[in-house]
Amino acid sequence: MTDVLPHIDGVPGFKVAGVHAGLKDDVALDFALLVSDTPCTAAGVFTTNQVKSAHVLVDMERLEKKRTGYRAVAVNTKCANACTGQQGIDNALQMARWVAEKVGCAEDEVLVMSTGVIGTQLPMDKIKRGIELAAEKLDGGREAWQRTAEAIMTTDTRPKIASLKQDDQFTVAGIAKGAGMIAPNMATMLGIVVTDAALEEAAILPTLQKACDKSFNCISVDGDTSTNDTVLLLSTGKATGGEIAQPLVDVCRKLAQGVVRDGEGATKFITIQVFGAESDASAKAIANTIATSPLVKTAFYGGDANWGRIMMAAGRSGVTLDPKQMKLWMAGGDTERRELLLFADGLPTDYSEERATAIVHEPSIYVTLDCGQGKGHAVVWTCDLSHDYVSINGHYRS
Repeated sequence: MTDVLPHIDGVPGFKVAGVHAGLKDDVALDFALLVSDTPCTAAGVFTTNQVKSAHVLVDMERLEKKRTGYRAVAVNTKCANACTGQQGIDNALQMARWVAEKVGCAEDEVLVMSTGVIGTQLPMDKIKRGIELAAEKLDGGREAWQRTAEAIMTTDTRPKIASLKQDDQFTVAGIAKGAGMIAPNMATMLGIVVTDAALEEAAILPTLQKACDKSFNCISVDGDTSTNDTVLLLSTGKATGGEIAQPLVDVCRKLAQGVVRDGEGATKFITIQVFGAESDASAKAIANTIATSPLVKTAFYGGDANWGRIMMAAGRSGVTLDPKQMKLWMAGGDTERRELLLFADGLPTDYSEERATAIVHEPSIYVTLDCGQGKGHAVVWTCDLSHDYVSINGHYRS
């Protein structure tokens, strides 16, 4: 497998910019623009939350009408433009219109994204200023991509960037933001992935959906699904040859895991693997329930090897289970290793409590649960739940 890099040196045909438009009170970057030299084939995967932001509604409608001809994506921070009514829709459309004027394309060839506080209207004077500044600074190099990834951050402490060059045939690269309001139910964040690989119009959405199912739909920070969740994929189609499906999964997975590692207040990265379930869907339901359990997450934060909470969460997942058939292991690290068997045959094993405690104090922990019923399998990535998470979200608008 080709290594996924934590930076982007460039993607043929794309230029980006991240600028300070005054949306944030300090001098932090807060507005991003991505522009393609040529029309792109595009697809989007969006939140399943029934309360959707204006940008989600606009982008969904545009991508439903056509999948080709897209030239740009604009992203603002600080304001989610959600629960903003018709004015929010009008503002999202105006944002796209201003970008189109700067890029020299039709307004329906622009997609928009917003992130921040729900229930506030976009400050359109600052949005226009951001578009003007970003249009002047468009560039395709590593520094420009770094600034663009920083410009879409909210409570993130670091940007999420990933790229992969497949056998000198094509490049897949992406940026993402997300640290809170993260649940494994669609994209649970903002993400933009671009490539010069050839993707047919009929294939691009299924390809993106499959990649999201193996990446962004396998993460959880706090169990909440945002109003704004969006992942966009744009392809120029200029490169020839090669299969993009697995490289796309690899890049998306790197970004998704980056979101979990940067979870609000997180101190530990936790992999939950469930196998032996009756189906993949059952395994996923069990893994998600464990990953979102506040009791499981706080035990990991406190360094308490309270494996009973994992079994409890599995048992309330809604999946029929037989404890006598189940086995539970824990190990340190973020790669599969069944080091310490904690539970089997309906009973705790004669394990070392000292070793179990040492494992849950490590920065990365791998939990494996065998349901003993079938061939269903799933892997979900989550983090612990700390005091800092409460502090961040208790004063989010302050």
